[in-house]
Amino acid sequence: MPEAPAPELQPEDGVHDEAGLPEASDTGWLRVSPKYVLVEVVGSIVGMLIFVGIALGAHFLLHWEWALWVAGAIAVVSLVGIAFEPRRVRSIQYRLRADDLLFRRGIMFQRQVAVPYGRMQLVDITRGPVARALGLADLKFVTAAASSAVTVPGLPMAEADRLRDELVALAESRRAGL
Repeated sequence: MPEAPAPELQPEDGVHDEAGLPEASDTGWLRVSPKYVLVEVVGSIVGMLIFVGIALGAHFLLHWEWALWVAGAIAVVSLVGIAFEPRRVRSIQYRLRADDLLFRRGIMFQRQVAVPYGRMQLVDITRGPVARALGLADLKFVTAAASSAVTVPGLPMAEADRLRDELVALAESRRAGL
C-alpha cells in the first residue's frame, strides 16, 4: 500500500486581510487515523465494565438496591458516549504551517491551539496497548509553559516518527534563529 506523500511546510499562500496579516484558512487540516475510533471505544468499554462491575459488586455483596440503578445509569451514559466516539475522533485535526503547528479538537466545546516550532522543548511518542496493536501512536509536544502540552493522538506509527523528526528539526532551527 503506497504511503501518502508527506505534507510540505509552505508559508501561507499570500492571502492577506486588510491589516496585512495572513487570512485564516480552513484548508490543509490533517485528520488522525480512522482506526483511532477503535482505541477510544475499547478504552470506554473497559472503563464502563470496571465501574459497572464495582456497582454490581456493591449490589450483590452489600445488598445495596440503589447500586443496581447506578450500574444501569453508568452503562447508559457510557453507551451514549461510545456512540459519539466516531464523530469526536473525526474532530481531531492538526495542521503544519510555516511557523507553528495548529491542533484542534472538539464537537461542542472546541479547542484550537497553536504551538510555535521555536517554543517546542520536547516531542514525545507514546503508544498504549490497543494503539500499538493497531500500529498507532500519540505525538506529544511540550513547551516551557506547564499547561501547553498538546497531544495529537491516533497517528500511524510511521507518520508519528516522520512528524517527530521533522518537528524536532524545525524546533532546532527556529530556536537557533532566536
